Amino acid sequence: MKITVFTPTYNRGYLLDKLYRSLLKQTNTDFEWLIIDDGSTDDTKAIVQSFIRDDKIKIRYIFQENGGKHRAINKGLDIAEGELFFIVDSDDTLIPTAIELVLEKYKSVENYPEFAGISFNRGYSEKEIVGKTFSSEFMDCTNLERGRNNILGDKSEIYRTKILRKIKFPEIEGENFMSEIVLWNEVARQGYKLRWFNEIIYICDYLGDGLTVNRESIYLNNPIAHKLMINELLQIDFPIKSKVNIIYNYYKLWKDKKSLIEISEDININKFSLVGSIVIGVVKSKIRRRK
Repeated sequence: MKITVFTPTYNRGYLLDKLYRSLLKQTNTDFEWLIIDDGSTDDTKAIVQSFIRDDKIKIRYIFQENGGKHRAINKGLDIAEGELFFIVDSDDTLIPTAIELVLEKYKSVENYPEFAGISFNRGYSEKEIVGKTFSSEFMDCTNLERGRNNILGDKSEIYRTKILRKIKFPEIEGENFMSEIVLWNEVARQGYKLRWFNEIIYICDYLGDGLTVNRESIYLNNPIAHKLMINELLQIDFPIKSKVNIIYNYYKLWKDKKSLIEISEDININKFSLVGSIVIGVVKSKIRRRK
């Protein structure tokens, strides 16, 4: 089995058929679909069992107590059979040639151990990209170097399973969220890079009950993980203005709960840099409101 398409899901039974249909349309079926149900209380299990009865693609379904997406990924890494680990969220889909393209492009790095895997663009459609990208066919760099190469926004990373399996996400007691940037950056720090391809293979649908839309309440309920995420974002070589926005947004969320000193210590910057970022953020906010 070359690829494990991995889907962590929580009370998303009503969405899974759309993803399932996109997997049935794949021009190459050298993959397994591994679903970790992170404690759903809806009809997810029955829906997935109906897919399994269809017997059209290889599907494995595992139920675990609710612990968050990162714990579901850790479990998936333990049992994945594919050489490559491809996370596809329950509210998203793949274009029909996605698996074929992954297998084709992976050949270019397969024999080079310094590559942790490959990545593609995500899109709101097959023509409208999420975030930004470079102009060439592909780019080789680590996740920490993506800023200078204009690799911005959510991407569709496919990693070698054995590399992720030996690193995994940290798990914090009492918290059920951990940004994927924490794992991706650790892979980079261990010397691995990705080959980023300038093609859309993954179609996103950011829904109202998802992590992206509800991020503020998620961050407040997972303060340690949020702090880790911000520190990792600041490690990436984003432009200064982007880092100022990251710092200002962290301050806005926590200003009523933490002092300036606590906030500066959280994200490992001095108080003067924090105050400067706040001033710039406030001025930019006022300018936007006037427009």
